[in-house]
Amino acid sequence: MFGTDLRYRKALQVTFTYVGLGVPLQLLTALALAFVLNKGVPGLPTLRAIFYIPSLLGGSVAIAILWRRMFAYDGLVNQLLSFLGYQFTGLPTSYVTNPRYALYTLILLLIWAFGSPMIIFLAGLRQIPNELYDAADIDGAGPLKRLRFITVPLLTPIVFFNLVMQIISAFQAFTSAFIVGAGRGGREIAYFFTHYIFMKGVF
Repeated sequence: MFGTDLRYRKALQVTFTYVGLGVPLQLLTALALAFVLNKGVPGLPTLRAIFYIPSLLGGSVAIAILWRRMFAYDGLVNQLLSFLGYQFTGLPTSYVTNPRYALYTLILLLIWAFGSPMIIFLAGLRQIPNELYDAADIDGAGPLKRLRFITVPLLTPIVFFNLVMQIISAFQAFTSAFIVGAGRGGREIAYFFTHYIFMKGVF
């Protein structure tokens, strides 16, 4: 595996790229939205439900098919780029079948399913006592110092929990890659499949 099988080493590289890029970006997106919602936005229960829906649907076959259509050569992404004035050199790119972009379309799908960690981050922010922020205000601490010395330390267990859970989930991803790539979505997705098969012990 580690000597002559170049496919296996490439599969590891692609899989760790998927996890290493997708999980941090997903958690940053979830944490940023949790901060916004924690400020007391009107209609908070409705917004929480709306933002949580992608986590429920992100691994479904229907969303994967929709994602494939969005990033096809005649999909919504290229239509939007054309509407904004982008001039294609030749035919528009099909991002799900192009090895340069196929992996990143899957990473975007992973980031889009940010609802579950966002809800957990929001619950963690709600558990931080307001008295700590009041004391920091009296001492003259600004927003950055409050974030550094109060929010981040008290939120560390929540960050660790979300990180572990999302890493496990990302390493188990298969349905989205298989459907988005239609089983033939370029070498990058093929390597992703190969790694999944080896990790699951099929061969």
